[in-house]
Amino acid sequence: MEQIVSNLLEFFYILIGLLLMTTAVRVFKDETHPTRLGTAAFWLLLGVVFAFGNFIPYLIDGIIIILMGVLTLFKQVRIGKLADIDEDVAEASAKRVGSWIFLPCILLALFAVLISYTPLGGQVGIGIASILTLLIAMFITSAKPKTVADDADRMIQQVGTSGILPQLLAALGVIFNAAGVGTVISDGISGFIPEGNRFIGVVAYCLGMVIFTMIMGNGFAAFTVITAGIGVPFVIAQGGDPVVAGALAMTAGFCGTLLTPMAANFNALPAALLEMKDPNAVIKTQAPIAVILIVVHIALMYFLAF
Repeated sequence: MEQIVSNLLEFFYILIGLLLMTTAVRVFKDETHPTRLGTAAFWLLLGVVFAFGNFIPYLIDGIIIILMGVLTLFKQVRIGKLADIDEDVAEASAKRVGSWIFLPCILLALFAVLISYTPLGGQVGIGIASILTLLIAMFITSAKPKTVADDADRMIQQVGTSGILPQLLAALGVIFNAAGVGTVISDGISGFIPEGNRFIGVVAYCLGMVIFTMIMGNGFAAFTVITAGIGVPFVIAQGGDPVVAGALAMTAGFCGTLLTPMAANFNALPAALLEMKDPNAVIKTQAPIAVILIVVHIALMYFLAF
């Protein structure tokens, strides 16, 4: 079963890589694109990493990622010509489909959760659910394969380079943990957190998750570092239930997700897709709720974990 899961995950990565390479070809053919070569190269390199990253030396993967960073640094990755949308056809289709358009979104979550309870696991579940719901969406909307390819290209280009930020930040979290950043944090704050003070320990744990998630843009990447550096010595070692404290620390980190542009898939992505004038509009809207939830998490951990 482990080999089957590994093969399925590899298939999904290859599929994503091929989609990215398709965008690279489309951009390369667009002679009106202001940075045609740079943008095409970026999507091609990213597609190679996704599709063949496990089959080429890791050093080559690293060099490719650095090249992608250089292209981004010099602003060589821009949105090119996208497939035209016939507004009349789109409006007529919207009236015909109606609320059924939300069915694929609901089924995507449902299928993914159901499959996650099988030996295939959650990651494979998301991949299978994505393909199944795509087919369902095509059936409901009567969309042709070309429409799917056009819309996939549109989303890839609109999201742009921020689309790979979650992967890079997750990798950075692994590096931080391996480098012993958690120990450094623990040693750094031990000097001013009163020994045996549970409340201060809880506050430090929750706020540490929030702040580090804002820096990393990824609550999962922050969890290992902050739990090792703050959660274990200042909460769990003082009698805190590791299950309760750990669960609340993770969701406290998600409060930080609401407050940072580094969480590109949550905050930058909607702003890009909705073409908002203010790229931080989503964060500004979420901020008051995030602050309230941080306070709630501190109270819940203090009263429930001990």
